[in-house]
Amino acid sequence: MYVETAPAEAGHASPTGEVRAAPVVCLKSLMADYERRLILEALDASGWHQRRAAARLCVLPTTLLEKMKRLGIRRARSLEPRPAVEATRS
Repeated sequence: MYVETAPAEAGHASPTGEVRAAPVVCLKSLMADYERRLILEALDASGWHQRRAAARLCVLPTTLLEKMKRLGIRRARSLEPRPAVEATRS
């Protein structure tokens, strides 16, 4: 099913007769947002294990890493396990 829309240049008329420009939807940004959500869901489901997340998404781990870099996805340090602190300091 296809929906016809008015061109962005035509705009929309408000009840007062004022013509407003139609909102511009950028396919590239929509795809990036969708891809970001899919990657974050896969990472959350795998406990942020990148190989498992890549397997869930049917991509190579290197591909997942590149996509994460491109989309600015990285785990917050507060969520990462902290290394054990030595208790025997003098």
